[in-house]
Amino acid sequence: MSKICVVTGKKPNVANNVSHANNKTKRRQMPNLQVRTITDPKTGKKQRILVSGRGLRTLKKWAAEGKALDFKALTA
Repeated sequence: MSKICVVTGKKPNVANNVSHANNKTKRRQMPNLQVRTITDPKTGKKQRILVSGRGLRTLKKWAAEGKALDFKALTA
């Protein structure tokens, strides 16, 4: 699995570590990805996805509004 959130599209960012002497070295800032199992409301199938913390909040909001995640986009 790649390190990309399926809901928000967040992926690793490149930044610098800056020392006290102002030396700069590259580093990666990783998104807060978590593996979650969600159920497709149409078919009842379960699918494991990588979703960020912000994406979890978005999924919760979508559930309250009656929206659903597009499962066809996940499998394609």
